[in-house]
Amino acid sequence: MRVRQWGTTVPLALTLTVAGTAVPAVADQQRAAEPQPLARLFDNKAVSDDARSGAADFDGAGSSLSAQDLAAAGWTPGRALDLDATRLTWPRTTPGTPDNVRANGQAVRLGGTGTALSFLVAGTGGDATGTGTVEYKDGSRSTYELTAPDWRTGPLSTKAVALPHLNTAAGQRAETVRLYAVTVPVRPGRQVRSVVLPKDPGPDRDLHVFAAALRRATPGWTGSWAASSAGYTKVGPWRDQTLRLVVHAGAGGRQARVRLENTFAATPVDIGAASVAVQGSGAATKGKPVPLTFGGQRGTRIPAGAQAFSDPVDFAVPADTNLLVSFHLAGPVGAAPVHKEAIQRSYVSATGSGDRTGDAGGAAYTGTLTTWPFLSGVDVTGGPGSIVALGDSITDGVKSTQGANRRWPDTLARRFQNQTALPKYGVINHGISANRIVTDRYKGDGISTDTGGVSAQHRLERDVLAQTSARTVVVFEGINDVRSGTSAAEVIEGLRNIARRAHERGLRVVAATVAPCEGYPDCYPEVDQRRQAVNAFIRNSGGAVDAVLDFDAVIRDPERPQRMLPAYDSGDHLHPGDEGLKALAESVELRKLVP
Repeated sequence: MRVRQWGTTVPLALTLTVAGTAVPAVADQQRAAEPQPLARLFDNKAVSDDARSGAADFDGAGSSLSAQDLAAAGWTPGRALDLDATRLTWPRTTPGTPDNVRANGQAVRLGGTGTALSFLVAGTGGDATGTGTVEYKDGSRSTYELTAPDWRTGPLSTKAVALPHLNTAAGQRAETVRLYAVTVPVRPGRQVRSVVLPKDPGPDRDLHVFAAALRRATPGWTGSWAASSAGYTKVGPWRDQTLRLVVHAGAGGRQARVRLENTFAATPVDIGAASVAVQGSGAATKGKPVPLTFGGQRGTRIPAGAQAFSDPVDFAVPADTNLLVSFHLAGPVGAAPVHKEAIQRSYVSATGSGDRTGDAGGAAYTGTLTTWPFLSGVDVTGGPGSIVALGDSITDGVKSTQGANRRWPDTLARRFQNQTALPKYGVINHGISANRIVTDRYKGDGISTDTGGVSAQHRLERDVLAQTSARTVVVFEGINDVRSGTSAAEVIEGLRNIARRAHERGLRVVAATVAPCEGYPDCYPEVDQRRQAVNAFIRNSGGAVDAVLDFDAVIRDPERPQRMLPAYDSGDHLHPGDEGLKALAESVELRKLVP
Protein backbone atom coordinates (compact mmCIF):
# COMPACT_ATOMS: atom_id res chain seq x y z
CA MET A 1 0.00 0.00 0.00
CA ARG A 2 1.26 3.48 -0.83
CA VAL A 3 2.26 5.78 2.02
CA ARG A 4 0.02 8.85 2.19
CA GLN A 5 1.25 12.28 3.20
CA TRP A 6 -1.80 14.40 3.94
CA GLY A 7 -1.12 18.11 3.73
CA THR A 8 -2.83 18.89 7.09
CA THR A 9 -1.45 16.07 9.28
CA VAL A 10 0.17 17.18 12.53
CA PRO A 11 2.99 14.93 13.85
CA LEU A 12 1.92 13.16 17.02
CA ALA A 13 5.25 13.92 18.71
CA LEU A 14 4.66 17.69 18.55
CA THR A 15 4.21 19.17 22.06
CA LEU A 16 3.69 22.55 23.69
CA THR A 17 4.94 23.73 27.08
CA VAL A 18 2.16 25.02 29.34
CA ALA A 19 3.15 26.25 32.85
CA GLY A 20 6.37 24.30 32.60
CA THR A 21 4.65 21.06 31.59
CA ALA A 22 5.01 19.48 28.16
CA VAL A 23 1.58 18.56 26.66
CA PRO A 24 0.54 17.39 23.21
CA ALA A 25 -0.35 20.12 20.75
CA VAL A 26 -4.06 19.27 20.92
CA ALA A 27 -5.11 22.72 19.75
CA ASP A 28 -2.96 22.39 16.65
CA GLN A 29 -4.44 18.96 15.96
CA GLN A 30 -7.95 20.36 16.31
CA ARG A 31 -7.13 23.21 13.96
CA ALA A 32 -5.76 20.66 11.47
CA ALA A 33 -9.16 18.93 11.47
CA GLU A 34 -10.99 22.16 10.67
CA PRO A 35 -12.34 22.41 7.11
CA GLN A 36 -9.74 23.67 4.67
CA PRO A 37 -9.99 25.03 1.12
CA LEU A 38 -9.62 22.10 -1.25
CA ALA A 39 -6.37 23.40 -2.75
CA ARG A 40 -4.67 23.28 0.67
CA LEU A 41 -5.39 19.56 0.84
CA PHE A 42 -3.82 18.68 -2.52
CA ASP A 43 -1.46 15.73 -2.02
CA ASN A 44 -1.16 14.17 -5.47
CA LYS A 45 0.35 15.22 -8.79
CA ALA A 46 -1.84 14.34 -11.77
CA VAL A 47 -0.48 16.61 -14.52
CA SER A 48 2.95 16.63 -16.14
CA ASP A 49 4.53 18.61 -18.92
CA ASP A 50 5.21 16.49 -22.00
CA ALA A 51 8.88 17.41 -21.79
CA ARG A 52 9.01 16.09 -18.19
CA SER A 53 6.44 13.31 -18.36
CA GLY A 54 7.79 11.59 -15.27
CA ALA A 55 7.33 14.65 -13.03
CA ALA A 56 3.87 13.55 -11.89
CA ASP A 57 2.48 10.27 -10.59
CA PHE A 58 -1.30 10.19 -10.69
CA ASP A 59 -1.90 6.47 -10.26
CA GLY A 60 1.05 5.21 -8.22
CA ALA A 61 2.55 3.66 -11.37
CA GLY A 62 4.19 6.83 -12.71
CA SER A 63 1.42 7.79 -15.16
CA SER A 64 -0.15 11.22 -15.51
CA LEU A 65 -2.22 13.62 -17.62
CA SER A 66 -0.63 15.80 -20.29
CA ALA A 67 -0.61 19.53 -19.55
CA GLN A 68 -0.46 20.16 -23.28
CA ASP A 69 -3.56 18.01 -23.89
CA LEU A 70 -5.44 19.87 -21.17
CA ALA A 71 -4.47 23.22 -22.68
CA ALA A 72 -5.57 22.03 -26.13
CA ALA A 73 -8.97 21.20 -24.62
CA GLY A 74 -9.18 24.66 -23.04
CA TRP A 75 -8.66 23.29 -19.52
CA THR A 76 -5.94 25.73 -18.52
CA PRO A 77 -4.83 26.40 -14.91
CA GLY A 78 -7.43 28.43 -13.03
CA ARG A 79 -9.99 28.11 -15.82
CA ALA A 80 -13.65 28.27 -14.77
CA LEU A 81 -15.54 25.35 -16.30
CA ASP A 82 -19.33 25.37 -16.48
CA LEU A 83 -20.25 21.68 -16.37
CA ASP A 84 -23.88 20.61 -15.99
CA ALA A 85 -24.90 24.07 -14.74
CA THR A 86 -22.18 24.09 -12.06
CA ARG A 87 -19.11 26.30 -12.17
CA LEU A 88 -16.02 24.29 -11.28
CA THR A 89 -12.48 25.63 -11.46
CA TRP A 90 -9.57 23.63 -12.82
CA PRO A 91 -6.70 23.82 -10.28
CA ARG A 92 -4.47 26.86 -10.64
CA THR A 93 -1.27 24.84 -10.49
CA THR A 94 1.80 24.21 -12.62
CA PRO A 95 2.65 20.79 -14.08
CA GLY A 96 4.46 18.51 -11.65
CA THR A 97 2.99 20.13 -8.51
CA PRO A 98 0.09 18.86 -6.34
CA ASP A 99 -3.23 19.47 -8.11
CA ASN A 100 -5.72 17.04 -6.53
CA VAL A 101 -6.51 15.31 -3.28
CA ARG A 102 -6.87 11.58 -2.70
CA ALA A 103 -10.09 11.33 -0.74
CA ASN A 104 -9.69 9.99 2.78
CA GLY A 105 -12.14 11.80 5.02
CA GLN A 106 -10.71 15.31 4.65
CA ALA A 107 -13.00 18.20 5.59
CA VAL A 108 -13.29 20.72 2.76
CA ARG A 109 -14.43 24.28 3.35
CA LEU A 110 -17.38 24.94 1.05
CA GLY A 111 -20.19 27.40 1.76
CA GLY A 112 -23.50 28.49 0.31
CA THR A 113 -26.74 26.93 -0.79
CA GLY A 114 -27.48 24.89 -3.86
CA THR A 115 -29.51 22.16 -5.50
CA ALA A 116 -26.61 19.69 -5.78
CA LEU A 117 -22.92 19.28 -5.07
CA SER A 118 -20.58 18.64 -7.99
CA PHE A 119 -17.11 17.12 -7.90
CA LEU A 120 -14.49 17.04 -10.66
CA VAL A 121 -12.99 13.59 -10.14
CA ALA A 122 -11.32 10.49 -11.50
CA GLY A 123 -10.53 7.10 -10.05
CA THR A 124 -7.20 5.29 -10.33
CA GLY A 125 -6.80 1.55 -9.96
CA GLY A 126 -10.44 1.13 -10.98
CA ASP A 127 -13.72 2.89 -10.25
CA ALA A 128 -13.53 4.38 -6.76
CA THR A 129 -16.62 4.70 -4.56
CA GLY A 130 -17.10 6.04 -1.07
CA THR A 131 -19.55 7.74 1.26
CA GLY A 132 -19.04 11.32 2.39
CA THR A 133 -20.89 13.88 4.49
CA VAL A 134 -22.26 17.36 3.90
CA GLU A 135 -22.27 19.50 7.04
CA TYR A 136 -24.71 22.41 7.26
CA LYS A 137 -24.51 25.61 9.28
CA ASP A 138 -27.57 24.61 11.32
CA GLY A 139 -25.64 21.60 12.64
CA SER A 140 -27.41 19.00 10.53
CA ARG A 141 -25.71 16.58 8.16
CA SER A 142 -26.52 14.53 5.09
CA THR A 143 -24.56 11.72 3.50
CA TYR A 144 -23.78 11.14 -0.14
CA GLU A 145 -22.24 8.36 -2.19
CA LEU A 146 -19.60 9.43 -4.70
CA THR A 147 -18.26 7.22 -7.49
CA ALA A 148 -15.28 8.36 -9.55
CA PRO A 149 -15.01 6.29 -12.75
CA ASP A 150 -11.52 5.10 -13.60
CA TRP A 151 -9.48 7.61 -15.60
CA ARG A 152 -8.45 4.98 -18.16
CA THR A 153 -11.41 2.60 -18.38
CA GLY A 154 -14.46 4.59 -17.28
CA PRO A 155 -17.34 5.26 -19.71
CA LEU A 156 -16.72 7.91 -22.34
CA SER A 157 -20.45 8.64 -22.46
CA THR A 158 -20.42 10.33 -19.04
CA LYS A 159 -16.97 11.93 -19.09
CA ALA A 160 -16.47 15.68 -18.73
CA VAL A 161 -13.43 15.63 -21.02
CA ALA A 162 -11.30 13.02 -22.76
CA LEU A 163 -7.61 13.55 -23.53
CA PRO A 164 -5.68 11.67 -26.23
CA HIS A 165 -2.45 10.82 -24.41
CA LEU A 166 -1.08 9.16 -21.31
CA ASN A 167 2.19 10.49 -19.91
CA THR A 168 4.59 8.03 -18.27
CA ALA A 169 8.12 8.17 -16.91
CA ALA A 170 9.20 6.47 -20.13
CA GLY A 171 7.47 9.05 -22.32
CA GLN A 172 4.08 9.67 -23.81
CA ARG A 173 1.81 7.15 -25.46
CA ALA A 174 -1.49 7.36 -27.32
CA GLU A 175 -4.25 6.32 -24.92
CA THR A 176 -7.53 8.05 -24.09
CA VAL A 177 -7.86 9.22 -20.48
CA ARG A 178 -10.85 10.85 -18.86
CA LEU A 179 -12.02 13.21 -16.16
CA TYR A 180 -15.57 13.27 -14.75
CA ALA A 181 -17.98 15.79 -13.24
CA VAL A 182 -20.11 13.82 -10.76
CA THR A 183 -23.00 15.39 -8.88
CA VAL A 184 -24.63 14.31 -5.62
CA PRO A 185 -27.68 15.61 -3.72
CA VAL A 186 -27.70 18.20 -0.95
CA ARG A 187 -30.58 19.48 1.16
CA PRO A 188 -32.14 22.37 -0.80
CA GLY A 189 -32.14 25.75 0.90
CA ARG A 190 -29.76 24.81 3.71
CA GLN A 191 -26.49 26.67 4.12
CA VAL A 192 -23.57 24.31 3.59
CA ARG A 193 -20.65 24.73 5.99
CA SER A 194 -18.27 22.04 4.75
CA VAL A 195 -18.00 18.75 2.91
CA VAL A 196 -16.25 15.68 4.28
CA LEU A 197 -14.76 13.59 1.49
CA PRO A 198 -15.21 9.80 1.39
CA LYS A 199 -12.71 7.58 3.16
CA ASP A 200 -9.88 5.87 1.30
CA PRO A 201 -11.61 3.32 -0.99
CA GLY A 202 -8.95 0.72 -0.30
CA PRO A 203 -5.54 -0.56 -1.34
CA ASP A 204 -4.44 0.05 -4.92
CA ARG A 205 -7.43 2.30 -5.58
CA ASP A 206 -7.86 6.05 -5.12
CA LEU A 207 -10.65 8.58 -5.54
CA HIS A 208 -9.09 11.83 -6.74
CA VAL A 209 -10.86 15.18 -6.33
CA PHE A 210 -9.70 18.18 -8.41
CA ALA A 211 -12.54 20.62 -7.67
CA ALA A 212 -15.88 20.85 -5.87
CA ALA A 213 -18.72 23.37 -6.02
CA LEU A 214 -22.42 23.77 -5.34
CA ARG A 215 -24.86 23.98 -8.21
CA ARG A 216 -26.76 27.16 -7.50
CA ALA A 217 -30.53 27.32 -7.67
CA THR A 218 -32.08 29.38 -10.47
CA PRO A 219 -35.10 31.03 -8.83
CA GLY A 220 -37.06 33.25 -11.14
CA TRP A 221 -35.91 31.45 -14.30
CA THR A 222 -37.89 29.01 -16.43
CA GLY A 223 -36.83 26.92 -19.40
CA SER A 224 -38.60 28.16 -22.54
CA TRP A 225 -36.84 26.02 -25.16
CA ALA A 226 -34.19 23.31 -25.03
CA ALA A 227 -32.59 20.57 -27.10
CA SER A 228 -30.17 17.78 -26.28
CA SER A 229 -26.71 17.32 -27.74
CA ALA A 230 -27.31 14.09 -29.65
CA GLY A 231 -23.89 13.51 -31.20
CA TYR A 232 -20.68 15.10 -32.45
CA THR A 233 -20.55 15.33 -36.23
CA LYS A 234 -18.61 16.89 -39.06
CA VAL A 235 -19.95 20.32 -40.04
CA GLY A 236 -19.10 23.01 -42.57
CA PRO A 237 -16.30 23.63 -42.08
CA TRP A 238 -17.48 27.06 -40.92
CA ARG A 239 -14.97 29.86 -41.33
CA ASP A 240 -15.81 33.37 -40.14
CA GLN A 241 -19.54 32.68 -40.44
CA THR A 242 -22.67 33.36 -38.41
CA LEU A 243 -25.28 30.74 -37.56
CA ARG A 244 -28.86 31.96 -37.10
CA LEU A 245 -30.89 29.19 -35.47
CA VAL A 246 -34.69 29.14 -35.34
CA VAL A 247 -36.13 27.87 -32.04
CA HIS A 248 -39.63 27.96 -30.59
CA ALA A 249 -40.16 29.65 -27.23
CA GLY A 250 -42.86 27.96 -25.17
CA ALA A 251 -42.91 30.13 -22.05
CA GLY A 252 -42.57 33.91 -22.24
CA GLY A 253 -40.73 36.35 -20.01
CA ARG A 254 -39.29 39.83 -19.68
CA GLN A 255 -35.65 38.78 -19.74
CA ALA A 256 -33.81 35.99 -21.52
CA ARG A 257 -30.53 34.12 -21.59
CA VAL A 258 -29.21 31.40 -23.89
CA ARG A 259 -27.08 28.33 -23.24
CA LEU A 260 -24.40 27.11 -25.63
CA GLU A 261 -22.72 23.73 -25.14
CA ASN A 262 -19.51 22.19 -26.42
CA THR A 263 -20.61 18.70 -25.37
CA PHE A 264 -18.52 15.72 -26.55
CA ALA A 265 -15.87 18.03 -28.06
CA ALA A 266 -12.10 17.62 -27.85
CA THR A 267 -11.22 21.29 -28.45
CA PRO A 268 -12.66 24.67 -27.41
CA VAL A 269 -15.00 26.69 -29.58
CA ASP A 270 -14.82 30.47 -29.81
CA ILE A 271 -18.06 32.46 -29.92
CA GLY A 272 -17.25 35.90 -31.31
CA ALA A 273 -20.65 37.49 -30.71
CA ALA A 274 -24.27 36.46 -30.22
CA SER A 275 -27.75 37.94 -30.34
CA VAL A 276 -31.41 37.04 -29.91
CA ALA A 277 -34.50 38.31 -31.70
CA VAL A 278 -38.08 37.41 -32.51
CA GLN A 279 -38.27 35.83 -35.95
CA GLY A 280 -39.78 37.89 -38.70
CA SER A 281 -39.73 36.08 -42.02
CA GLY A 282 -37.08 33.45 -42.71
CA ALA A 283 -33.71 34.70 -41.47
CA ALA A 284 -35.00 38.26 -40.98
CA THR A 285 -35.73 39.49 -37.47
CA LYS A 286 -38.77 41.31 -36.14
CA GLY A 287 -37.11 44.38 -34.72
CA LYS A 288 -33.41 44.85 -34.10
CA PRO A 289 -31.49 41.86 -32.71
CA VAL A 290 -30.53 42.24 -29.05
CA PRO A 291 -26.82 41.62 -28.40
CA LEU A 292 -25.88 39.00 -25.83
CA THR A 293 -22.85 39.09 -23.56
CA PHE A 294 -20.95 36.48 -21.58
CA GLY A 295 -19.49 37.75 -18.33
CA GLY A 296 -19.81 41.23 -19.77
CA GLN A 297 -17.90 40.36 -22.94
CA ARG A 298 -19.26 40.14 -26.51
CA GLY A 299 -17.91 36.65 -26.96
CA THR A 300 -16.61 33.66 -25.05
CA ARG A 301 -14.45 30.58 -25.39
CA ILE A 302 -16.18 27.35 -24.38
CA PRO A 303 -13.72 24.61 -23.35
CA ALA A 304 -14.16 21.03 -24.50
CA GLY A 305 -17.11 19.42 -22.75
CA ALA A 306 -18.26 22.66 -21.10
CA GLN A 307 -21.14 25.08 -21.57
CA ALA A 308 -21.70 28.83 -21.44
CA PHE A 309 -24.70 30.84 -20.28
CA SER A 310 -25.17 34.34 -21.65
CA ASP A 311 -25.78 37.18 -19.24
CA PRO A 312 -29.46 38.02 -18.64
CA VAL A 313 -30.68 40.56 -21.20
CA ASP A 314 -33.77 42.76 -21.25
CA PHE A 315 -35.61 41.13 -24.11
CA ALA A 316 -39.32 40.40 -23.96
CA VAL A 317 -39.93 36.84 -25.14
CA PRO A 318 -43.53 36.27 -26.18
CA ALA A 319 -44.92 32.84 -25.35
CA ASP A 320 -45.44 30.41 -28.24
CA THR A 321 -43.17 32.36 -30.61
CA ASN A 322 -40.21 31.58 -32.86
CA LEU A 323 -36.91 33.19 -31.92
CA LEU A 324 -33.68 33.67 -33.88
CA VAL A 325 -30.53 32.99 -31.88
CA SER A 326 -27.43 34.04 -33.82
CA PHE A 327 -23.76 33.50 -33.01
CA HIS A 328 -20.57 34.21 -34.90
CA LEU A 329 -17.96 31.46 -35.34
CA ALA A 330 -14.60 32.93 -36.35
CA GLY A 331 -13.59 29.34 -37.05
CA PRO A 332 -12.58 27.23 -38.57
CA VAL A 333 -15.10 24.82 -37.05
CA GLY A 334 -15.13 21.39 -38.65
CA ALA A 335 -17.08 19.43 -36.03
CA ALA A 336 -19.76 20.32 -33.52
CA PRO A 337 -22.20 18.87 -31.02
CA VAL A 338 -25.58 18.80 -32.77
CA HIS A 339 -29.20 18.04 -32.26
CA LYS A 340 -29.99 16.41 -35.58
CA GLU A 341 -33.78 16.34 -35.75
CA ALA A 342 -34.54 20.03 -35.44
CA ILE A 343 -37.68 19.67 -37.64
CA GLN A 344 -36.91 23.30 -38.42
CA ARG A 345 -34.98 25.23 -41.07
CA SER A 346 -32.24 27.50 -39.70
CA TYR A 347 -29.69 29.67 -41.47
CA VAL A 348 -25.95 30.22 -41.95
CA SER A 349 -24.12 33.11 -43.56
CA ALA A 350 -21.57 32.69 -46.33
CA THR A 351 -17.95 31.73 -45.66
CA GLY A 352 -15.93 34.78 -44.66
CA SER A 353 -19.03 36.97 -44.14
CA GLY A 354 -18.01 37.78 -40.58
CA ASP A 355 -20.18 38.77 -37.65
CA ARG A 356 -23.77 39.16 -38.85
CA THR A 357 -25.41 38.73 -35.46
CA GLY A 358 -26.63 42.33 -35.55
CA ASP A 359 -28.29 42.06 -38.97
CA ALA A 360 -32.05 42.58 -38.94
CA GLY A 361 -32.30 41.47 -42.54
CA GLY A 362 -31.71 37.96 -43.74
CA ALA A 363 -29.76 38.67 -46.95
CA ALA A 364 -26.41 37.60 -45.47
CA TYR A 365 -27.80 34.18 -44.59
CA THR A 366 -27.36 32.35 -47.85
CA GLY A 367 -27.26 28.78 -46.51
CA THR A 368 -29.63 26.65 -44.48
CA LEU A 369 -29.32 24.11 -41.65
CA THR A 370 -31.67 21.38 -40.47
CA THR A 371 -29.79 20.74 -37.21
CA TRP A 372 -29.17 22.77 -34.06
CA PRO A 373 -25.39 22.98 -33.42
CA PHE A 374 -24.05 24.23 -30.05
CA LEU A 375 -27.32 25.86 -28.90
CA SER A 376 -29.03 23.89 -26.12
CA GLY A 377 -31.34 26.24 -24.24
CA VAL A 378 -33.26 29.49 -23.94
CA ASP A 379 -34.43 30.57 -20.48
CA VAL A 380 -36.80 33.36 -19.50
CA THR A 381 -37.52 35.20 -16.26
CA GLY A 382 -40.76 34.60 -14.44
CA GLY A 383 -42.72 31.40 -14.33
CA PRO A 384 -42.64 28.62 -11.76
CA GLY A 385 -40.00 26.39 -13.39
CA SER A 386 -39.62 23.71 -16.02
CA ILE A 387 -41.17 20.39 -16.95
CA VAL A 388 -38.64 18.24 -18.83
CA ALA A 389 -39.80 15.79 -21.51
CA LEU A 390 -37.18 13.03 -21.69
CA GLY A 391 -37.72 10.80 -24.68
CA ASP A 392 -36.86 9.49 -28.13
CA SER A 393 -37.98 10.31 -31.68
CA ILE A 394 -41.68 10.63 -30.82
CA THR A 395 -40.85 13.33 -28.28
CA ASP A 396 -38.32 14.80 -30.72
CA GLY A 397 -41.15 15.31 -33.22
CA VAL A 398 -39.92 13.06 -36.03
CA LYS A 399 -42.59 12.88 -38.79
CA SER A 400 -44.32 16.05 -37.59
CA THR A 401 -44.64 18.95 -40.04
CA GLN A 402 -41.36 20.83 -40.42
CA GLY A 403 -41.40 24.33 -39.00
CA ALA A 404 -44.91 23.98 -37.58
CA ASN A 405 -43.92 23.26 -33.95
CA ARG A 406 -46.33 20.35 -33.58
CA ARG A 407 -44.22 18.12 -31.34
CA TRP A 408 -46.28 16.92 -28.39
CA PRO A 409 -44.19 18.96 -25.88
CA ASP A 410 -44.94 22.08 -27.99
CA THR A 411 -48.67 21.47 -27.66
CA LEU A 412 -48.28 20.70 -23.96
CA ALA A 413 -46.41 24.00 -23.49
CA ARG A 414 -49.28 25.88 -25.17
CA ARG A 415 -51.76 24.20 -22.87
CA PHE A 416 -49.85 25.39 -19.80
CA GLN A 417 -49.53 28.92 -21.16
CA ASN A 418 -53.22 29.13 -22.13
CA GLN A 419 -54.70 28.19 -18.74
CA THR A 420 -54.98 29.95 -15.40
CA ALA A 421 -55.89 27.20 -12.95
CA LEU A 422 -52.27 26.05 -12.53
CA PRO A 423 -48.84 27.69 -12.66
CA LYS A 424 -47.63 28.35 -16.20
CA TYR A 425 -44.75 25.90 -16.32
CA GLY A 426 -42.30 25.90 -19.16
CA VAL A 427 -42.04 22.61 -21.08
CA ILE A 428 -38.64 21.79 -22.54
CA ASN A 429 -38.01 19.03 -25.04
CA HIS A 430 -35.15 16.61 -24.45
CA GLY A 431 -36.17 13.97 -26.92
CA ILE A 432 -33.50 12.45 -29.16
CA SER A 433 -34.37 10.40 -32.20
CA ALA A 434 -33.13 6.77 -31.85
CA ASN A 435 -32.32 7.26 -28.17
CA ARG A 436 -32.48 4.39 -25.68
CA ILE A 437 -32.79 4.03 -21.93
CA VAL A 438 -30.25 1.26 -21.42
CA THR A 439 -27.55 1.53 -24.10
CA ASP A 440 -25.70 4.35 -25.82
CA ARG A 441 -26.20 4.89 -29.54
CA TYR A 442 -23.48 7.53 -29.78
CA LYS A 443 -20.58 6.36 -27.63
CA GLY A 444 -19.89 9.78 -26.17
CA ASP A 445 -16.56 10.67 -27.73
CA GLY A 446 -15.15 11.47 -31.14
CA ILE A 447 -16.68 12.43 -34.48
CA SER A 448 -19.49 10.09 -35.47
CA THR A 449 -22.42 9.91 -37.86
CA ASP A 450 -24.59 8.41 -35.11
CA THR A 451 -26.77 11.08 -33.52
CA GLY A 452 -28.89 8.81 -31.34
CA GLY A 453 -27.26 10.22 -28.22
CA VAL A 454 -25.91 8.53 -25.12
CA SER A 455 -28.50 6.61 -23.12
CA ALA A 456 -31.22 8.36 -21.14
CA GLN A 457 -29.49 7.21 -17.94
CA HIS A 458 -26.13 8.59 -19.06
CA ARG A 459 -27.57 11.96 -20.10
CA LEU A 460 -29.95 12.34 -17.18
CA GLU A 461 -27.68 14.71 -15.27
CA ARG A 462 -27.11 17.05 -18.20
CA ASP A 463 -30.54 16.88 -19.84
CA VAL A 464 -32.81 16.73 -16.80
CA LEU A 465 -31.26 17.29 -13.38
CA ALA A 466 -29.16 20.27 -14.47
CA GLN A 467 -31.92 21.94 -16.48
CA THR A 468 -33.08 25.38 -15.41
CA SER A 469 -35.49 25.15 -12.45
CA ALA A 470 -36.48 21.59 -13.34
CA ARG A 471 -39.51 20.53 -11.31
CA THR A 472 -40.90 17.46 -13.11
CA VAL A 473 -39.55 14.93 -15.59
CA VAL A 474 -41.83 13.07 -18.00
CA VAL A 475 -40.13 9.88 -19.22
CA PHE A 476 -41.53 8.58 -22.50
CA GLU A 477 -38.97 6.15 -23.84
CA GLY A 478 -38.23 2.46 -24.28
CA ILE A 479 -39.46 1.44 -27.72
CA ASN A 480 -35.96 1.62 -29.21
CA ASP A 481 -34.65 -0.58 -26.40
CA VAL A 482 -37.17 -3.36 -26.87
CA ARG A 483 -36.80 -3.14 -30.66
CA SER A 484 -33.03 -3.62 -30.32
CA GLY A 485 -33.39 -6.76 -28.19
CA THR A 486 -32.96 -5.26 -24.74
CA SER A 487 -35.00 -7.23 -22.22
CA ALA A 488 -38.00 -5.74 -20.48
CA ALA A 489 -36.25 -6.33 -17.14
CA GLU A 490 -33.31 -4.17 -18.21
CA VAL A 491 -35.61 -1.38 -19.40
CA ILE A 492 -37.57 -1.52 -16.16
CA GLU A 493 -34.37 -1.33 -14.12
CA GLY A 494 -33.31 1.68 -16.20
CA LEU A 495 -36.64 3.39 -15.52
CA ARG A 496 -36.28 2.65 -11.80
CA ASN A 497 -32.80 4.16 -11.82
CA ILE A 498 -33.98 7.31 -13.60
CA ALA A 499 -36.86 7.70 -11.15
CA ARG A 500 -34.64 7.14 -8.11
CA ARG A 501 -32.05 9.69 -9.21
CA ALA A 502 -34.70 12.27 -10.08
CA HIS A 503 -36.44 11.76 -6.73
CA GLU A 504 -33.12 12.25 -4.92
CA ARG A 505 -33.01 15.73 -6.44
CA GLY A 506 -36.60 16.54 -5.49
CA LEU A 507 -38.16 16.17 -8.95
CA ARG A 508 -41.59 14.75 -9.61
CA VAL A 509 -41.37 11.71 -11.90
CA VAL A 510 -44.09 10.96 -14.44
CA ALA A 511 -43.80 7.95 -16.75
CA ALA A 512 -45.61 7.49 -20.05
CA THR A 513 -46.46 4.04 -21.39
CA VAL A 514 -44.68 2.95 -24.57
CA ALA A 515 -46.70 3.25 -27.79
CA PRO A 516 -47.28 0.30 -30.17
CA CYS A 517 -45.42 -0.14 -33.46
CA GLU A 518 -46.81 -3.16 -35.33
CA GLY A 519 -46.15 -2.70 -39.04
CA TYR A 520 -42.74 -1.12 -38.60
CA PRO A 521 -40.12 -3.46 -40.13
CA ASP A 522 -38.56 -4.69 -36.88
CA CYS A 523 -41.62 -4.61 -34.61
CA TYR A 524 -42.06 -8.35 -34.28
CA PRO A 525 -44.47 -10.05 -31.84
CA GLU A 526 -41.67 -10.60 -29.32
CA VAL A 527 -40.97 -6.84 -29.39
CA ASP A 528 -44.57 -6.16 -28.47
CA GLN A 529 -44.34 -8.68 -25.66
CA ARG A 530 -41.38 -6.80 -24.19
CA ARG A 531 -43.21 -3.50 -24.68
CA GLN A 532 -46.26 -4.80 -22.87
CA ALA A 533 -44.12 -5.99 -19.96
CA VAL A 534 -42.55 -2.54 -19.64
CA ASN A 535 -46.00 -0.93 -19.74
CA ALA A 536 -47.30 -3.29 -17.06
CA PHE A 537 -44.53 -2.04 -14.79
CA ILE A 538 -45.22 1.62 -15.59
CA ARG A 539 -48.94 1.22 -14.83
CA ASN A 540 -48.19 -0.59 -11.56
CA SER A 541 -44.74 0.57 -10.46
CA GLY A 542 -45.38 0.25 -6.75
CA GLY A 543 -44.55 3.90 -6.15
CA ALA A 544 -41.42 4.06 -8.30
CA VAL A 545 -43.06 6.91 -10.25
CA ASP A 546 -45.43 9.60 -9.05
CA ALA A 547 -47.91 9.52 -11.92
CA VAL A 548 -48.59 7.74 -15.21
CA LEU A 549 -49.57 9.03 -18.65
CA ASP A 550 -51.10 6.14 -20.59
CA PHE A 551 -49.93 7.19 -24.05
CA ASP A 552 -50.29 3.60 -25.23
CA ALA A 553 -54.04 3.68 -24.49
CA VAL A 554 -54.40 7.06 -26.20
CA ILE A 555 -52.79 6.11 -29.48
CA ARG A 556 -53.40 2.39 -29.99
CA ASP A 557 -56.03 0.91 -32.25
CA PRO A 558 -58.78 -0.59 -30.03
CA GLU A 559 -59.37 -3.26 -32.67
CA ARG A 560 -55.70 -4.24 -32.78
CA PRO A 561 -53.88 -2.83 -29.72
CA GLN A 562 -50.41 -3.83 -30.90
CA ARG A 563 -50.63 -1.20 -33.64
CA MET A 564 -51.26 2.53 -33.79
CA LEU A 565 -54.68 3.88 -34.70
CA PRO A 566 -54.46 4.67 -38.44
CA ALA A 567 -55.77 8.21 -37.94
CA TYR A 568 -52.77 8.94 -35.71
CA ASP A 569 -50.15 7.12 -37.80
CA SER A 570 -47.63 9.16 -39.80
CA GLY A 571 -47.49 6.25 -42.23
CA ASP A 572 -44.46 4.37 -40.96
CA HIS A 573 -46.40 2.72 -38.06
CA LEU A 574 -43.81 3.82 -35.48
CA HIS A 575 -44.11 7.60 -35.37
CA PRO A 576 -47.39 9.43 -34.85
CA GLY A 577 -48.19 12.24 -37.28
CA ASP A 578 -49.40 15.69 -36.29
CA GLU A 579 -52.81 14.43 -35.15
CA GLY A 580 -51.30 11.64 -33.10
CA LEU A 581 -48.86 13.97 -31.37
CA LYS A 582 -51.68 16.40 -30.65
CA ALA A 583 -53.75 13.58 -29.14
CA LEU A 584 -50.87 12.65 -26.82
CA ALA A 585 -50.45 16.20 -25.54
CA GLU A 586 -54.17 16.83 -25.14
CA SER A 587 -54.61 13.60 -23.17
CA VAL A 588 -52.34 14.83 -20.39
CA GLU A 589 -54.07 15.79 -17.16
CA LEU A 590 -51.96 18.85 -16.35
CA ARG A 591 -52.26 18.41 -12.60
CA LYS A 592 -50.33 15.15 -12.86
CA LEU A 593 -47.27 17.14 -13.88
CA VAL A 594 -47.41 19.70 -11.08
CA PRO A 595 -45.10 18.97 -8.14
